Amino acid sequence: MEETKVLSTIAAGKGDAVRDFLPLTVDYQEKQFAQGVIPNTFMRREGAPKERELLCGRLIDRPIRPLFPAGFYHEIQVMASVLSSDGKQDPDVMAANATSAALMLSDIPWGGPIGVVRIGRICGQFIVNPTMDELSLSDLNLVYACTRDKTLMIDVQAREISEKDLEAGLRLAHPEAVKYLEPQIRLAARAGKQKKEYKLSMVSEQTFEKVRNLAEEPIEAIFTDPSYGKFERGEALEKIAQDVKNALEEECDEESLKVLPKVVDTVRKEVVRKKIISEGSRVDGRHLDEVRPIYCEAGHLPILHGSALFNRGDTQVLCTVTLGAPQDAQRLDSLVGPPTKRFMLHYNFPPFCINEIGKRAGLNRREVGHGTLAEKALLAVLPPEDCFPYTVRINSEVMASDGSTSMATVCGGSMALMDAGIPLREHVAGVSVGLVTDVDPATGEIRDHRILTDILGLEDHLGDMDFKIAGTRNGVTAIQLDIKPAGIPLDIICDCLEPARKGRLQILDHMEREISAPRTQDDRNSPRLVTLKFTNDAIRKFIGPLGSVKRKIEEETAGARISVGDGTITIVAKNQAVMEKVQDKVDFIVGHEIEVGGIYKGIVTSVKEYGAFVEFNGGQQGLLHISELSHEPVSRVSDVVSVGQQISLMCIGQDVRGNIKLSRKATLPQPGSKTKIAVEGSAPVSKEAPNVWVSLENVSNGEQQTSTVEELPLRKNEDAEANPFASSAPAVVIRSAAECDEEEKSAGLSKTAKSAPKRMGILKRNNKLKTVQPSNNKPDSTLSSLLSNSLSLMGREKEFISEDEGENNLSNQKDKETDDKTPMTPQKLKLGTKVTAKVYQIRARGLVLDLGGGIRGMYRFEPNGEKDFNVGDELPVQCSSFTSKGIPVMSLVDEE
Repeated sequence: MEETKVLSTIAAGKGDAVRDFLPLTVDYQEKQFAQGVIPNTFMRREGAPKERELLCGRLIDRPIRPLFPAGFYHEIQVMASVLSSDGKQDPDVMAANATSAALMLSDIPWGGPIGVVRIGRICGQFIVNPTMDELSLSDLNLVYACTRDKTLMIDVQAREISEKDLEAGLRLAHPEAVKYLEPQIRLAARAGKQKKEYKLSMVSEQTFEKVRNLAEEPIEAIFTDPSYGKFERGEALEKIAQDVKNALEEECDEESLKVLPKVVDTVRKEVVRKKIISEGSRVDGRHLDEVRPIYCEAGHLPILHGSALFNRGDTQVLCTVTLGAPQDAQRLDSLVGPPTKRFMLHYNFPPFCINEIGKRAGLNRREVGHGTLAEKALLAVLPPEDCFPYTVRINSEVMASDGSTSMATVCGGSMALMDAGIPLREHVAGVSVGLVTDVDPATGEIRDHRILTDILGLEDHLGDMDFKIAGTRNGVTAIQLDIKPAGIPLDIICDCLEPARKGRLQILDHMEREISAPRTQDDRNSPRLVTLKFTNDAIRKFIGPLGSVKRKIEEETAGARISVGDGTITIVAKNQAVMEKVQDKVDFIVGHEIEVGGIYKGIVTSVKEYGAFVEFNGGQQGLLHISELSHEPVSRVSDVVSVGQQISLMCIGQDVRGNIKLSRKATLPQPGSKTKIAVEGSAPVSKEAPNVWVSLENVSNGEQQTSTVEELPLRKNEDAEANPFASSAPAVVIRSAAECDEEEKSAGLSKTAKSAPKRMGILKRNNKLKTVQPSNNKPDSTLSSLLSNSLSLMGREKEFISEDEGENNLSNQKDKETDDKTPMTPQKLKLGTKVTAKVYQIRARGLVLDLGGGIRGMYRFEPNGEKDFNVGDELPVQCSSFTSKGIPVMSLVDEE
């Protein structure tokens, strides 16, 4: 089809077949050269078959296997290889049709040809053989295989399609698939080989009658007694086979002994089918449409993310759910389809579940097929990736098997997902429907049939069909049909949809009584997953050189995994305690928006006579004044804190030089009080416990971290201008202790000189006192408003300013009056400083301004403000804040 080409080859083994089954092997290969890519492996070549290759091989195997003649047990190998792919068409359907054509050309006896077609549906309209782009928009993915008048295989993935619409799709698919038969017949007539005469392993009528006379009556007695369990029934049947073997050994009938297992199995099949057709009675005594007793339990393993135990009759499945970061998604190397898969279901069928022994090695085709069927059934009800970006893995462990473990996996997986708190739209349940037919030996026509709901393993083995149907109350989400005879009429298959729906509703009732809504993650021992947003610079700092910082955090916090994406950090922790520990480390390294009243952990970097400088919130520095160390008077700072000590602090505001003001005593209990104001090491008071299922859509794109925590609301009399910490960028400038010392010296301050404290709002000029009127554009007004907010948040009545701060305040006022006379310098640029700036550069979200003296500032466009500027325009601006890197943030000032 177009530029997608597939080669299919057939080969048969040589020699006589000494076995009682058909050893058919189908190998489907997708090599990377088909899309012009070199494999990204160490050896630069393809390795073991991938899951998709195994699934495509099963898709080819299932429709061709029933058409080989009875008794044909020669080894057959089918190899389908994709030669080139343009990515528009899925090669799997093409490979199935190519295999049918190859079998028609070969000398192997086969009852084909077959036609295989894919049907999609977009906006209610069916599409035949949709492209991959159309399939991504379709709510139906139906693969249908048939002969001229009978159905061979059905495989469906859908988004809750109704049974009526599904039947319409099936009836459309049949004539479309039949179109592929005639070209194959014409090809075989022109280029096909003459069919060889192969030796068929057939049982003579005399041998069959002898074994049936010995085994039929005791077998019928066992199948009539419904008290037998699976293993008890199996042991009784084995005893009958052994008795027959002993009788034949006494007669020295070597020919009958060679085919004894197959003949005994055929007798069992006749007895069971006759009982179901004539009496409508099943092996375990149930009615034809009756579902076995159901027991289900959600949260069976409470320490896991999610778990569920589902039991139907003697079939029991344990499903567990594990949550991961988006980067944990499985990477796919297929020629078509998405590059990753975020939802995985792994089905495991250990030998002990059927009371046998066996080896566990590599991927098993049956396990991969059953797991994919259950995965497709549940995928339809998962929340979309935009709202739920996390990776989910379901592991299904079959504890005991007596039929339809894949459908039990669907039921258990749906309950485990809800137990994990994943917001599923609906519960999904599955049931397997069987078929027993009465066929006319002369014509091969079906004279009568019975449909069985929820079949046993024995009924699956001795019946004609295994029709697995999964879905919700609203419709079907997945189907897999496997048959044993050479086709079943489509009308009978459509008749099976209604019994399957009724059985599915019965199972859903039991599941909803156990758990009907996603659990809330309120247990501190339950696993946690949270996604935080940061700037790329902050994430680069968090990762560290070659990922050393990230790895160190994962090692120190056992039970946590951290994934880094584009602007996001996703943390997966085994419980809330580990999550809080990781978040504290992330906050300390990267930091987040500073909040007045927030509690932070910091490390003392230097100690001065007037206080200590503390590094906190991802490398930012703040001043802890001596008056804020303790409720008791402190004579020396070193008596309370020392360099390298980790302490808890509260942000109480910002001083006139832009430094963050911190308080230690605000986190300590009041003298004589038994309660603490804030617990050391706690999160900011505005934080809440992280919401596990927060969507990325709910996270803003600000420059600083935004996660599931909420900001502390402002008081009614406060606004954004009065609270410099309410903006998306930190409204502070961070200076080191050395810079502060240098500035103190340049301002003529002496650490040893003592003077009387001066009133704020008084400016000393020419030995005269002059009162300065407060203004909203003056730094004094900003400081006063900030101090007012700090007082209201901290519940204190007074705020004192030290001698150094008073002197600096007067110096700042003096510097501001001389701004127009001297060039701008970094030391002169303070909060509230007004300058006339030129537009240096125009960006998408704001302007880069030239403030003079080689200093650059930034101006962010307001939502409804003016954006029409030109390079070189002069603008009156005022310094309103500083970024975390010390870049001044300017705001426009009215020219009046």
